[in-house]
Amino acid sequence: MKAICLMSGGLDSTVTAYFAKLLGYKIYALTFDYGQKHRKEIDCAMRVAKILGVKEHRILKIELPDSSVSALTTNTINVPEGNIYRTEIPSTYVPFRNTILLSYALSWAEAIKADAVFIGANALDYSGYRDCRPMYYEILQRLVDVASGVPIEIKTPIIKLNKREIIELGSRLDVPFEETWSCYQGNERPCLRCDSCLLRAKGFYENDAADPALTEKEWKTITAQLLGRYSKVE
Repeated sequence: MKAICLMSGGLDSTVTAYFAKLLGYKIYALTFDYGQKHRKEIDCAMRVAKILGVKEHRILKIELPDSSVSALTTNTINVPEGNIYRTEIPSTYVPFRNTILLSYALSWAEAIKADAVFIGANALDYSGYRDCRPMYYEILQRLVDVASGVPIEIKTPIIKLNKREIIELGSRLDVPFEETWSCYQGNERPCLRCDSCLLRAKGFYENDAADPALTEKEWKTITAQLLGRYSKVE
C-alpha cells in the first residue's frame, strides 16, 4: 500500500505519518513552503521524514493568492496569545489552506496510484479552523470519489483525539517529538505564548511528561503559565 502524508514538521502531522507507517503504508511525504513565517517547520519535516524512512519526500514551494490576511504569512497581523479555547476563528487561519494542500496531495496520489492521503487534521484541540472538521473531510471524500480515476481514501486518524491522546499515541509509536515544531511564531525558539505552544504544552503536561523539544527552563516557564490558566483535568 502507498500513501501520501502531508508533513508540516508539526506534532500532529508527524504522529499521523508514524501511524500510517504502522498500518503498513509506504510513505510518500509532502511538505509545503507557502510563505509561512515559521519556516523552521520545513527543516523539522525534512528531519522527521529522514528518521521515518519515507519512500520519497517532496517540498513544494507555492504562492498563495493573498498572503496578507493571515498572521502565519504576514508580519502586519499579530499572532494571538493566551487563549486555547477560542470561540472565534483566530488570525492564524489561512484561507482554504487545507483544500489547497490536499489538492496537490491528491494529484500526486492519483499519479502514483496511491491508496490513501493522510493529514493530521484535528477537531478537538485546535484553533477552530473550518477545514479541520470531520464534515469537511466527509464532503471532500465524496468529491474525490467522483473526481479521481483511482480509489483514494482521505485518512484523518487523529481528528477526534485531544492533544493528550495524540501525544500518548505518538509516544507509543516512538515519535521523535524533539524534532517537531508547533509554534506559530517564526522565531528560533518557541514563543511559549501562542495557542499552539500552549496546546502542545498542555498535552505533554497531561501525560505527566516534559516536552523534549524544549529546554528545562522553557518547560518550567510554560508549565507555570499552564498552572496559572488551566487545571490538569477540565
